[in-house]
Amino acid sequence: MPPIDQFHPIAISLPLARRRHIEFYLRMSLLLTAFGATIGITCLPAIPCRADESKANLVVRNAVVITVDHARPAATAFAVRDGRFVTVGDEKDVRPLIGPATQVIDAGGRCVTPGFYDAHLHPQPEYPEDSPLGVVDCDPSQVKTIDELIARLRAKADRTPPGQWVKGFRYQDTKLGRHPAREDLDKVSTKHPVYLDHSSWHLAAANSFALRLAHVTRETKDPEGGRFDRDGQGEPTGVLRETARQLVLDAGPTPPLATTAQKLAGMRACFRQYVRNGITSIADAGATPETLQLYQLVQSEEPLLRIYVMMRYAHLEALKTCVAQHGRGNEWLKLGAVKHFHGNSLSGQTCWLYQPYHDRPGYFGIPPQDSQEKLNQIVLEIHRAGFQACIHSNGDREIDMVLNAYAHALDEMPRADHRHRIEHCSVVNEQILKRIRQLGVVVALHSYEWEHGDKMEAYGPERWDWMHPNRAALDLGIPVAGTSDSPVSEPRPLLRIQSMVTRTSAEGKVYGARQRVSVEQAIEIWTLGSAFASFDEKEKGSITPGKLADFAVLSTDPRKVPADKIKDIRVLMTVVGGRIVHREGL
Repeated sequence: MPPIDQFHPIAISLPLARRRHIEFYLRMSLLLTAFGATIGITCLPAIPCRADESKANLVVRNAVVITVDHARPAATAFAVRDGRFVTVGDEKDVRPLIGPATQVIDAGGRCVTPGFYDAHLHPQPEYPEDSPLGVVDCDPSQVKTIDELIARLRAKADRTPPGQWVKGFRYQDTKLGRHPAREDLDKVSTKHPVYLDHSSWHLAAANSFALRLAHVTRETKDPEGGRFDRDGQGEPTGVLRETARQLVLDAGPTPPLATTAQKLAGMRACFRQYVRNGITSIADAGATPETLQLYQLVQSEEPLLRIYVMMRYAHLEALKTCVAQHGRGNEWLKLGAVKHFHGNSLSGQTCWLYQPYHDRPGYFGIPPQDSQEKLNQIVLEIHRAGFQACIHSNGDREIDMVLNAYAHALDEMPRADHRHRIEHCSVVNEQILKRIRQLGVVVALHSYEWEHGDKMEAYGPERWDWMHPNRAALDLGIPVAGTSDSPVSEPRPLLRIQSMVTRTSAEGKVYGARQRVSVEQAIEIWTLGSAFASFDEKEKGSITPGKLADFAVLSTDPRKVPADKIKDIRVLMTVVGGRIVHREGL
């Protein structure tokens, strides 16, 4: 492909960094057009011109800075120029860098941390619930009982044309007391298919109308890798596990389609939620070429945060073509990882275990769809292509299969710094952790005891100290990344940090006290640990001269409050590349 100058003569006079920025988005747009999507390039964020190149654009002073830089763990001031930290120290270090155009922020003694990096989540455009694109939120904060759930969904049905989907999400059986059955959802409507996603996103509940569309009866066999729950007479209850969910969805009507403008506005609304919580980088754990197109559009405006894309394995060939022709991106939108599911859900209680579930003798979970041979083939293909494999796996029996596949790939083609990952890695033992360390694997662990600690009851107290093994992994020198897995749990790093420190549920019960970490360790996991997990530790994750100037200003130092109050700390300011993207009360 010819250089950008041959396409945009105006760009010739731009600084090299900006020309490269535009060139990446132009190349991405041309590639995505080849996938069948026509997109345009809009204005990129302005690069400020300054009269005095020696002065800083931004200075933060009078702060308690947790740098997450082991060479200088603490500071009281720092300066930013051209989107990067240039000086980190105290007042006397930054004072000479203040000029007439420098923005000076007096933190008033408040705490500053590096920007939080959510290393595994699932961004979704946000649409109003009462719009045709909206989905009913059935989180426990919204519904407390089955009757309240029915009422919220019925209100949606009243606004929806007959025959079209009525959908909800984020219900929790442990909070409601049970899963909604098809008889419950029949009370919502008998003229609409009703579909309700569990908070795990690995289970769902459907009404009789939806089951009929999918021809699900007592004679219907369970699909490979999935299950229909049945009552004592063998009739489907409406609860769908794993691959059974998609069978019902595929049989229903085509849902309303969002316009590009609606998707763009919805995704920016989603990103605004992230930056309000101090998140400056995210990793999308399962993107498609269409998602990549949307990110290209979002980032071609004024970016709110940085995105690392894990492309789904089904689109590996498209990813290989894109990277071969156009590179892996830049600091705002970066490619290089491949996501694959091997195994099931911890909070949905479908992950595959060596020993039976504590509350269901004889039940070991649902086996993964892929055999060991198939998984070996998938991982080796990702590995040979030079990408990072990010494999979803929760149960100990599943995780051993993933480690077998990584060992096979590394035997076939040794690679020193592959940083292949296990996403979640929830139920482990000492032997599994030692294999992880030996193979050089990164773990992106859950930290959602606050919302989902009660789901751990199904696994029994004997397992709790080996679930979400943040402390054991750190003690063994295993790299750990911070994740919310949003919308499975909230994308609130401070709540996630509290869960890692206390291991305590909202109901006040402790699950696995041996895996507690310190506040400092949790902050490092959510900053530098996540940066390492995407090969970005030299660019972000700490407040260090030369790194990207991404940081958050907090209302209170997390080290100075009771551990169960960390979640209540407010994010007063979020800054990405030296640019304020969220400000509240500072």
